Amino acid sequence: MQIFTELNKNPDLSIALGYFDGVHSGHRTVIQNAVAYAKKNGGKSAVITFTDHPCCFFYGICPKYILTRQERENRIKALGVDYLYELDFESISGLTAEEYLKDVLVKYFSPCAISTGWNHNFGYKKSGNAKFLHDSSKKFGYEYFELPPKKINNEIVSSSAIRKYLSEGKLEKANTMLGYKFYTSGRIIKGQQLGRTIGYKTANMIYPAELISLPFGVYSVQTNFGKGIANFGTRPTVKGEGTLLEVHILDFDKDIYGETLNVEFNKMIRPEKKFPSLDALKNQIRNDIKQV
Repeated sequence: MQIFTELNKNPDLSIALGYFDGVHSGHRTVIQNAVAYAKKNGGKSAVITFTDHPCCFFYGICPKYILTRQERENRIKALGVDYLYELDFESISGLTAEEYLKDVLVKYFSPCAISTGWNHNFGYKKSGNAKFLHDSSKKFGYEYFELPPKKINNEIVSSSAIRKYLSEGKLEKANTMLGYKFYTSGRIIKGQQLGRTIGYKTANMIYPAELISLPFGVYSVQTNFGKGIANFGTRPTVKGEGTLLEVHILDFDKDIYGETLNVEFNKMIRPEKKFPSLDALKNQIRNDIKQV
């Protein structure tokens, strides 16, 4: 998959439009439709998106993301997309829906097909939508696909719903909508090294600032080194400084400082709390591990 951050002439594409934060199960339906159309007709597919969420421009505050930009790229690539365009939203923010369609999408990509979600909006003051794309399809010579909402347990799958569940620690519901387990990764750093003094060594990493923050607490996780139990928070029992993700990997005792730790979150076990002593903390960890 080739990645571009600026427009270029690349005609006859089957394109998918959206921001696709999380590349959740609903997003994948849209992208897979564009890819399938391209393959069926012997063409190429592309995702047209933005480097940052439009809210960053409109409100001056970026939302916390479900995936880092790198992970979003990886997941889009895995769907078989040929080209990914990550554009600067500010550069096109003043265009009307017709200007964006005619002067960007048609001018540069001459799309043979356009796929979007049912609730896709674009153009100045959200003047463009699925109906506009459908009504303009004959004029500009493309086939339009409006993908219906994906529902799980009668609830529409959306990035906002997933963010809500993650912020509430409802990992199982968020993971079901994502179609994969919420995860993060980072370089393993040295912490206070107190875990080894109570028999529970931890691999520590800085939680990515751009990711949506989970509630401080203890989680059942899966890592690239095996199953584990993680504490995300400030470690009040040992007077920790700053926010840290600490992972105790079960049945594992190797030096992995400096290596990359990938962490998939299964479920939240309990909120973080301050214990009266290290022995009390040790006993609680023993009980927490039974829930992994």
